[in-house]
Formats: sequence, structure tokens, C-alpha cells
Amino acid sequence: MKKILLCATVDYHFIAFHIPLMKWCKEQGWEVHVAASGTMNLPFVDKQYNISIQRSPLHPKNMQAYKSLKSIICNNDFDIIHCHTPMGGVLTRLAARKARKKGAKVIYTAHGFHFYKGAPIPNWLIYYPVERVLSSITDCLITINCEDYNLSRKHKFSAKQIKHVHGVGVDTNGFKPISKEQKLSLREEFGYSKNDFLLFYAAEFNKNKNQQLLIHAISLLKDKIPHAKLLLAGTGPLLEECKNLAARLGVFDYIDFLGYRDDLSSILPMCDLAVASSLREGLPVNVMEAMACELPVIATLNRGHKELVLNNKTGWVFESDNTKDLASKIIRIAEDKMLIQSFGKKGRQMVQNKYAINKVLEQNISIYKTYMEGLEKREWMAQ
Repeated sequence: MKKILLCATVDYHFIAFHIPLMKWCKEQGWEVHVAASGTMNLPFVDKQYNISIQRSPLHPKNMQAYKSLKSIICNNDFDIIHCHTPMGGVLTRLAARKARKKGAKVIYTAHGFHFYKGAPIPNWLIYYPVERVLSSITDCLITINCEDYNLSRKHKFSAKQIKHVHGVGVDTNGFKPISKEQKLSLREEFGYSKNDFLLFYAAEFNKNKNQQLLIHAISLLKDKIPHAKLLLAGTGPLLEECKNLAARLGVFDYIDFLGYRDDLSSILPMCDLAVASSLREGLPVNVMEAMACELPVIATLNRGHKELVLNNKTGWVFESDNTKDLASKIIRIAEDKMLIQSFGKKGRQMVQNKYAINKVLEQNISIYKTYMEGLEKREWMAQ
């Protein structure tokens, strides 16, 4: 039986992004192994390894994770090894060098390089040389946005193949628009009125996600949109700091801190506008989910956002240091229901055409089939 090893920093990564592909591998008769930190019960997996991989490159536990990965790979005859996340990509490719020489195919999906146009110089000094060197022991480098794809080709990364896949896929059946009646019913259920103008953002509260920008924008527009409500879903190290900022600016009553939520497919469709304030994105799922629900999007200008948020088509982008521009754009869209509908419909159409789960699955399957068919041909020739 053919074997595939999937590796990432944490096991939740697979629950969030890769279940359809894992299911497809099982349907093809492959044995699926997963290595990541955590003990979640993952579906479509034959064997699961809890390894001590950490996000921080300098964490001492990563050496143990490397040794564990090397042992796992040496003790199994994997045909394909597919790694995700920065540290998952680094440790797995290093651990798979001997297996690759024996014929295993190594695939790495970059969910957004840490070096990019406008990135801090240390990012280029640290992450760029690492990714370039490791590309020489990679059979297929998969990028999820155009900027990363073009950069890796321009800088002549030496992976045997460089492919562009449209993200990780969005469930457009789960995330979808609802009728006016359903919207009013949901708002009543969640404690909002039909006159509230609901803005939504789901993200971990950390420096990169930059929720402080949205809180400052609310302080600028609250008098123009008295029924504005900013819904912030998520937890994280800066949550309390953001709550304190909202209180200091006098907008705490305009913001609902929702905490961790697993019902976003119910919350999003009742909202009017999605906002996104992150400084760096690969290809953000939260934006695609909002677009799938026919919400217009106003987002900071970065490589992931600008690929999805097309100015005057699906929403607007703005410079991340321009709070006044963000506030004025929110006010403008709140005053124009026709614009909300136009941006929303174009956004959902875009997601359905390029970023839906079935579209992304087709792209990944096409890559996998290349290697699977190659393995079958090699076996047939050896007989």
C-alpha cells in the first residue's frame, strides 16, 4: 500500500485546511500518516504522531521534533511527504533528505513566505536564504498567492516544480448569503437590531492581526454611524490590551469581543461588512469566508488581501497606517446599500470560481496525480 506523510506545526492545521485532500488520499487506497504537535482525533488518518514541533525557530524542542521526524521517515517507506507551515516545512524537508534520495517525493506548501514586498529586513536576512536553500531538496513548492509564486520563480528557487494553488479552499455551501428574513432572525437571536451596521473580523489577537487599527477607526466614525457595531471574534495575547484601548477611546459599547467561535457560518451572513487589518497575509481564509457570504470587504493593503479584495469590485484596500481612510471607506459603504450588494455578489462569484474547496482540491489532486502516476509507472517498469 502506498504511504503519504503529512506534517505541520500543529494538528489543528489539518482539521482547518486539509480534510478534503486527506479524504481523497484514503479513497485512492493510500495509507495516510500525520505528524504534528497535538493529540486531536483526525479523520482519514491511519497513523498519527504527536511531535514536539514549535513555531519559534529557536525553540530547543525543535531539535527533538527533527529527530522524531527523521525516525518516523526512516521507519516508514513513504512515497510522498507533504509538509506545511514554516517550521513544519523546514524540519520535515531536512529530515526527509535520505528518503528523497531513495525516491520519496517531497512537497512543501508555503502558506505565505515571511519575506515579501515591504517585509522587515530581518525577515529577508533570515527566512529568504532558508527557503531558497531548502527549495533544492523540494520536488514541488506550492505557493498560495501570486506574489509568492512570482517571487520564487524570479529568484530561481530550485524546487523541481513551482506551482500556484488558490489557497486552502472555502466551503461555499456552509458560508453563503441568507435572505433578509433569515438575517433579521439571526440578528434577533444574537441580540442585534435590524438598524445596526455590523462590521466583522475574525482573527487571533496578536501584533500582526492589528485589531487596534479597527478600534481607532470606530472612534473616528461612531458619530457618523451611531448604530455601528464591530464584532471581533478570536482570542490571543493582545485581547485585554484591545479591550483597554476600546475603553480609553470611549468605544467599548460599539465593540463586541466574541472570543473563540465555531459558528462563524452563522455570524457572518447577518453582518453588513467584513474588515481586515492584518499587516501580513498569505491568502486569508477569513476574507474568503466573508466574500462567500456576499459581504463587501475593506482590508489593509498586503499581498494576500490585494489578491482577493479588488478595488471597486469586491471592496477596497487601504494603507495600514491610514486610519482616516479606513473610517471614511466604512462610512461611504454604510451609506450605499447598492454598493454593498454589488461588491458582495462579485465577491461570492469570485470565491466560487477560484477559491471554493472543490476548485482548490482539483488543483492539489492534479499535483498529487503527477507523482502517484510516476510511482505506478516506476513500479510497472521494475516488474
